[in-house]
Amino acid sequence: MNSIEILDTTLRDGAQGEGISFSFHDKLAITGLLDELGVAFIEAGNPGSNPKDIEFFREAKKLRLQNARLCAFGSTRKKGIAAKDDANLQSLLAAETAVAVIFGKTSRLHVESVLKASTQENLDMIAESAAFLREAGREVIYDAEHFFDGWKEDSAYALQTLRSALEAGASRLVLCDTNGGSFPWEIESITRAVAAALPAPLGIHAHNDMGLAVSCSLAALQAGAVHAQGTLTGAGERCGNTCLAALIPSLELKLGRRCLPPGKLSRITELTRKAAEISNITLPGGLPYIGASAFAHKAGMHADAIIKTRASFEHIDPALVGNGRHFLISEMGGRSAIAERLRSLLPGVTRDAPVIARLSRRLKELEAEGWQFEGAEASFEILARKLSGRYESFFSILTYRVASEFYAGLEEALKPRIYPANAWVKVLVGSEEEIAAAEGDGPVNALDQALRRALSRFFPVLREVRLDDYKVRVINGSDATAAKVRVLIESTDGCTTWTTVGVSTDVIDASRKALVDSIEYKLFKRKE
Repeated sequence: MNSIEILDTTLRDGAQGEGISFSFHDKLAITGLLDELGVAFIEAGNPGSNPKDIEFFREAKKLRLQNARLCAFGSTRKKGIAAKDDANLQSLLAAETAVAVIFGKTSRLHVESVLKASTQENLDMIAESAAFLREAGREVIYDAEHFFDGWKEDSAYALQTLRSALEAGASRLVLCDTNGGSFPWEIESITRAVAAALPAPLGIHAHNDMGLAVSCSLAALQAGAVHAQGTLTGAGERCGNTCLAALIPSLELKLGRRCLPPGKLSRITELTRKAAEISNITLPGGLPYIGASAFAHKAGMHADAIIKTRASFEHIDPALVGNGRHFLISEMGGRSAIAERLRSLLPGVTRDAPVIARLSRRLKELEAEGWQFEGAEASFEILARKLSGRYESFFSILTYRVASEFYAGLEEALKPRIYPANAWVKVLVGSEEEIAAAEGDGPVNALDQALRRALSRFFPVLREVRLDDYKVRVINGSDATAAKVRVLIESTDGCTTWTTVGVSTDVIDASRKALVDSIEYKLFKRKE
């Protein structure tokens, strides 16, 4: 199997994505995840650009990485000074990483208009910077910035810049589509031409400004490149970088090109989701291979076919990348999908079972009323329990009251000392009644606090449950303030997360329905 080197630049290029700001501890955590996945290189930042990166590289010297090599990133020397006097190059040495990544100009436009340098001085800057780092014992990866644009302007000069880096000791020459404006066929033909002209390991660094970064990376690798750069989640400047979580499985599973150590590919879903959480970004559900919807099936015919033959509607086994098949429950889902979802609750159930028919009819009735179980599988399980005779009532709400208060002109003065909402609830558990009240940051928060306070005496496990997310959607907007609303509540106990739904013309009552399902789901799981 021909292998491909993977360089992850989440901590450098990824950090340039809008809304991403890594703390020192975030950078250490992501470094650990990437090493655990088994990428070859981790481009961890620019020690010459900010104190945070300086602190990181100082602490990183203590790390004992098992798979990856840490890289410090910076530019070639500045115009008009010697390499040994360049502060940025000195910072790369001070980082004490075995590998340094430096970038230089390829495009005449950038050399003459941005650097305000001659084309010869740019070649000298590249060569002298690479040689300085090599003489200091560093392995040098050279990133040829704006390479494909530069090639289109002047291919001979673009090759000269690469040759300058290579002859000065660079071990890899990375062709960068910095503006993300090249098509895959352009990338492939240019990479093939470079591979024929220069006897050196080539790499690809693509940006996603046309949504083609993964395609462009694959094109370069098919044309002779052996080194690929990107970020695990695809995050990066502007539209982002090559998404390695999409690129790596395609290379390993489709093209037979090893990117990670054996056995590591099955960790890519888990570790990418952890990296996204640390980065404070939400991964698109439709992200290839690792997204929550990557192997989700909704149409009844599709679900029925998948159950019979996996390859009918799945291009790979989801387990190969650590993901899982997911049947979406809706009126479109069909009986096969419903039966598959219920196998853990009703072992041996088939699509022809009477309970499946009852449940299918009830789903269609409820969805016509505005309910939606596709994103609320905990509520679907509660409904299935009720229709299959597997339901037991742990408690009932006898009455509740919710009030919100408003103090005209005093909101800011009173805000530190009061809550704007309170709730009172009476519950029945067995033959015992319990009353509780609570204040909250809003009526739903207050009701949630009061309900769990009333039930915690009977079910202490509820003390570990909290609301993680809350969404409201108006179903029939033409009815204005009298419209039905659908409430989705995501709950967690710190280990697992589940979602429930409620529908009503009263947003508080819709929330109450979703809250009750959330609590009952936790109690069922605890009992089982």
